[in-house]
Amino acid sequence: MEDERTDGRRLGSDGQHQLRKSAARLLSKGLRPSEVAGLLGVSRQFVYNVKARAESGGAAALRPKARGRKAGSKRRLTPEQESFVVETITEKNPDQLKMACCLWDRRSVAELAMREFGVGLPPSTVGCYLRRWGFSKQRPVRRANRQDPERIRAWLEEEYPEIEQKARSEGAEIYWGDETALQNTSNFIKGYSPRGRAPVLMVEARRMKLNMLSAVSNRGKLRFTITRETVGPDTLIGFMRRLCRDSGRKVLLILDNLRAHHSKKVAAWAAVHGASIEVFFLPAYAPEYNPDEYLDSDLKREMERLPSASTEEELSGSARSFLARRQRQPDKVESYFKNEHTRYAAGL
Repeated sequence: MEDERTDGRRLGSDGQHQLRKSAARLLSKGLRPSEVAGLLGVSRQFVYNVKARAESGGAAALRPKARGRKAGSKRRLTPEQESFVVETITEKNPDQLKMACCLWDRRSVAELAMREFGVGLPPSTVGCYLRRWGFSKQRPVRRANRQDPERIRAWLEEEYPEIEQKARSEGAEIYWGDETALQNTSNFIKGYSPRGRAPVLMVEARRMKLNMLSAVSNRGKLRFTITRETVGPDTLIGFMRRLCRDSGRKVLLILDNLRAHHSKKVAAWAAVHGASIEVFFLPAYAPEYNPDEYLDSDLKREMERLPSASTEEELSGSARSFLARRQRQPDKVESYFKNEHTRYAAGL
């Protein structure tokens, strides 16, 4: 006769737990182990094991035990070694340690472990460690190696707070300005096609380029102009004139250090119109402290997703459509001031 007893190994942890609880409940009602085994379709040994567990540890003893190896066991690095690696790859770049690469990847982390501890780590193991430590692969923030940390400290702690106080006392509005180029070749659109046969995208062979001047405020305001001309002193003066008119009050405009921004013509115009606008300059080689840079990035990501423009009018129209949409989304503009490098500018 075929054995109809339940094979507990196929039930899984939850199923076995439920079966143990059922056996314990029947035993508590006074049934003999052989009767319980018959009712549940299990072996008498299973019932005796449940009886022993329940008598020694109660209901808690019937719960399934954790399977697999204990967390943290069989790791190649000790906790102290892990702490050292985490601190090192958080605080330093590989080139500071005279390693061949410039950013941390699985190969360079493995090289660090071998150099410091003589422990070999395969790439898959390094990947597990990095995930456990909360690291992920990310696009780096580019920072000029000619930055002056003391100049940036002075800007954050002294110069900008003075600009902010000036805006409060004079009822002025602070804008951060920047310029960027728009090109029809900056396109990374993707599409599906059969494997081994790349899709074909018809593009305009002639390279087209437009220039944009923009300014944002931490109140969610955005102003811009798009031109075919190189952004020189005249273009900047025209933009500042419109910015003053649109604002309706004095403007404190913060720019980067392009040569056109420091031209004598711009300085002379700003001196004459000092009641309407004043111009200030960010530290050199510090674009990440300009919130308007994040508008530029936002715009270029949008343009990359669109089909390549075939005319300058189409290129300009795509950019204007996006920028006009952002003007109706002040919360999006305000988000440019929430980056770790631009939070200093979000207060007013």
